[in-house]
Amino acid sequence: MRGRIRKISIVALGLALGACRTVPSMPPSAADAPVADPAGTWRATATTQDKQRIRNWYSSWTAALADARAKGYGANIDREGVLLRPDAALPNPHLPPGDYRCRTIKIGTRGRGTLGYIAYDWFRCRVAPEQGLMSLTKLTGSQRPVGLIFPDDLTRQVFLGTLVLGDESSAVSYGSDRMRDMAGLVERIGDNRWRLVLPTPAYESLLDVIELVPAG
Repeated sequence: MRGRIRKISIVALGLALGACRTVPSMPPSAADAPVADPAGTWRATATTQDKQRIRNWYSSWTAALADARAKGYGANIDREGVLLRPDAALPNPHLPPGDYRCRTIKIGTRGRGTLGYIAYDWFRCRVAPEQGLMSLTKLTGSQRPVGLIFPDDLTRQVFLGTLVLGDESSAVSYGSDRMRDMAGLVERIGDNRWRLVLPTPAYESLLDVIELVPAG
């Protein structure tokens, strides 16, 4: 498990495993900008697609809620309270290392054949120090995000990672498969309660929210 996390963290920090390619400290799209993002920040690391996901997080969130409510899931949304409120983030979003209980809520749908709101049961997640940052790994379930948490501002951190599916034992390199890349916001919403918000995931929903509370 440690080896899998290390693979993702190295890639997220700028080393493309297998290709032996060093990611430039400044993205090509920012080449003409007056000030470059320092190497190792989430903006210097994220793909163009993931930067857009983070930039448009609020519109993605409100669109997902509107879609779910239009499909009859308003009571489910209201029952979750602050967990699904876009403006509920509190200061000090730092996610301490340790084992967590985590559950995923998928909001909105990309098309026919999927529900507008799905709340899953609790699974296991782990947060651990990794090369000066924190790694977040979902340990159980059929869809398992794994990646790094980068600092951002006083009320949020940024998650960059990839999605492990089914019985896969390792994750693909960040940036190598846009359908697996993930980007989201880590926020504290209460005492010993956090959430990972994933706008416009590649599959199924318009927004995923993963609630995290310390195990035990």
